[in-house]
Amino acid sequence: MLRTALRNVLAHKARLMMTALAVLLGTAFVSGTLIFSDTVEGAFRNKMSKSLDDVAVQVTAGRPGTDAQDDGALDSRVVGTLRALPGVASVRPSVSGVVVVADKHNDPAGSDWGSTGANYVPGKDGKDSRYPLVTGRGPAAEGEIALDAKTAGKAGAEVGDTVRLAVDGPVLGKKLVGIVETDDPRVTSGGSLALFDTATAQKLLGSKGRFSELVVTAKPGADQQQLTAKVREVLPKTFEVQSGAQLAAEQSKMIDHETSSIRNTFLVFAGISLFVGVFIIANTFTMLIAQRSREIALLRAVGASRRQVVRSVLAEAAVLGLVASAGGFALGLGIAVGLPRLLKATGAELPDGPLVVEPSVVLTALAVGVVVTVLAAWLPSRKAAKIAPVEALASVDQAPATRSLVVRNSLGAALTSLGVALMLYVTTLRDSGGLTVAMAGSALTLAGVIVLAPLLSRPFVHLFGKAATRFSGVSGKLAKENALRNPRRTAATASALMIGLTLITGLTVGAVSANQGMDKKGPQQLTADFKVKSASYLGLSPEVGKEVAKQPGVAAAVPLRSTGFQSEEKPALATAADATRIGKVADVRVTAGSLSGVQGTGAVAVSAKFAEEHALTVGSAVRMSFYDGKKAAPKVAAVYADNDVLGEVLTAPALIDPHLERVRDDEVLVKAAPGQAAGLPGRIKEALGGNPLIKVETPEDLRRQASGNIDPILNLSYGLLGMAVLIAVIGVVNTLAMSVFERTREIGMLRAIGMARREVKQMVRLESVMIAMFGAVLGVGVGIFLAWSGGHLLRSSFPQYEMTVPWARIGIFLLLALAVGVLAAVWPARRAARLNMLESIGAQ
Repeated sequence: MLRTALRNVLAHKARLMMTALAVLLGTAFVSGTLIFSDTVEGAFRNKMSKSLDDVAVQVTAGRPGTDAQDDGALDSRVVGTLRALPGVASVRPSVSGVVVVADKHNDPAGSDWGSTGANYVPGKDGKDSRYPLVTGRGPAAEGEIALDAKTAGKAGAEVGDTVRLAVDGPVLGKKLVGIVETDDPRVTSGGSLALFDTATAQKLLGSKGRFSELVVTAKPGADQQQLTAKVREVLPKTFEVQSGAQLAAEQSKMIDHETSSIRNTFLVFAGISLFVGVFIIANTFTMLIAQRSREIALLRAVGASRRQVVRSVLAEAAVLGLVASAGGFALGLGIAVGLPRLLKATGAELPDGPLVVEPSVVLTALAVGVVVTVLAAWLPSRKAAKIAPVEALASVDQAPATRSLVVRNSLGAALTSLGVALMLYVTTLRDSGGLTVAMAGSALTLAGVIVLAPLLSRPFVHLFGKAATRFSGVSGKLAKENALRNPRRTAATASALMIGLTLITGLTVGAVSANQGMDKKGPQQLTADFKVKSASYLGLSPEVGKEVAKQPGVAAAVPLRSTGFQSEEKPALATAADATRIGKVADVRVTAGSLSGVQGTGAVAVSAKFAEEHALTVGSAVRMSFYDGKKAAPKVAAVYADNDVLGEVLTAPALIDPHLERVRDDEVLVKAAPGQAAGLPGRIKEALGGNPLIKVETPEDLRRQASGNIDPILNLSYGLLGMAVLIAVIGVVNTLAMSVFERTREIGMLRAIGMARREVKQMVRLESVMIAMFGAVLGVGVGIFLAWSGGHLLRSSFPQYEMTVPWARIGIFLLLALAVGVLAAVWPARRAARLNMLESIGAQ
């Protein structure tokens, strides 16, 4: 039986080729994802391990949430204390912060979150081992700076040039004396690096004489854990002391978290592709078994048991899966090599490193392909085992008996009803807590529709067939009859395409609806023409708001600053602004009291939701516990409708300024005078000295940024789901090709009674289009329903969300499905038209 299985694989290479291709693509997706994530993880680990090679102990200013900075400081005295400890070879003091370097256009040369500034600490050889020099030397005086190579290129600067930069104030100019390399992930991922001598770094990035962290290097033979314990003994408890091993473990955990999210995302789409492939594999083996019924009957007649027949089919599937998986693994290697280059071409930065191929990945790829293929072939193998020798031998020239769909339809109706009921229940929920219910309902609905597909295909094929018959005559009628002949096969082929289009449609409707909601959200609450912000998280100097207000064409410039606090042990945000002018730049709708009363430290305005949660009315006292340990109890002067621009509480600057570590504005909202908006951003930027730290944005810019986070994800999803759709197309080609083989005698008879080659091609083409359009219509319908019902979960946190169906895109999806049907039929139709009629009539 094993030899028989192997012979069948070799005998039906052409028929199994498309099935093997579906398995190959699915396993390539899996293996490519695993190799890519392992390679990126290995590269990150190598970079991180290099930076920790000489780190025995690291000391930082304090644990998050402590007041270590006020209780003590990392200064030269601490450095001296640590250097005196036995086992300490050296102590390297570091200073770090945010420095924005200007590029050629006075824009930031690095990403907002990755613009890094640090001190250059030369060793005995005059060089800092953390930052290998490419050219020049390290900075040694206040007017000098060194940059990483990429930042220097963006700034168009060479050694000897003056570099423009900003920290949190005016533009500075420094002479570029050196260009370095760095493995810092913040920089390699799109940020920038600016290096100063230690004194200058302390002056610009922190307090004079203080450091951000201290790195202790151990002498040869010193025990790292004992040294860490000694450091903890001599330093105040407010300092955070970690051993090199602890740092390595934390970084390893962080890397695992980051890479696992990427890996899991890709594997979800790989799973979808393999799931689609299951339909193709099952379809193929079902058709092969129907075509080999005489052969199976002969095996049963000469003594083969049902179990042996099942094993023979499963062995055939296992061989096919193994060969296809091996090819998929080879293709996966190519994907893993090409994906980093593709991501870098789109602007993403990944660390360089050797390709990592773990033995487990090889075994996983092979196992996945074999298991999926064998599982998909299991039901067809059981069908093969039920063939009775005498019955099969006596009916080889008869059409196979039609199997009842009653049980299948009943199961499908139950699954669909349960799924739809769950999704309708989701529409009554108002928070994200129903996400699990929505996922279960979506899965059940999709599964139910797949099971019901044979039943649903009949009315669609009848309707499509009528139109095809009217325009194509007998070719359309025959195409309809062929599609109806085996509704299970038609449904299985269409379901593969339906799954991909359901997901694509659901994602598209959700993304478009979210973007439309964001468009509505902005203008309702932000009436300013521009928003002046900092490119760093440090905020803006109060002088910026004053300077902006002086500019011609500015009708109002209102700075906003904020701080967190707790009220009745619940966290909240206080926004400080000039309450008498805030209405000029934001839509603040007062429902009680007056904003004119928000002055000094004695009165605030609160949002309606905050007032309801804390039972506040005009005149009530708001208990505010700030994170510096101080408290206040101002009175409520006004209540306003919930407003994202202001947050929960609106105060005068005098109330929150004492609780800020540094008085900085978060942003300045600018309203232009009538007819003065054009060119105002450029004038503001020029008035502020072309500061690369300053960003002047319009509400449209803000909306574009918000939608910019959605569109790339949607486009990535299109690309990943494209693999599933491609596999579905392969399924259509495979089904048609094998159907043509199955109907060889029938096509010969049609040709013999006068059917032209053109009509044969048209018949096959129309059948393909019927299958593709059925899957497309079903997928679009299910996708819209799931997007509508699931979208209700966003209503509480995103009240502007309202489902919008992008009919233009939906139309494009249907046209693409039509094109899929036409293209998938090219080879099978050509093969059918080229059949020799006499040989076909005599075929068995």
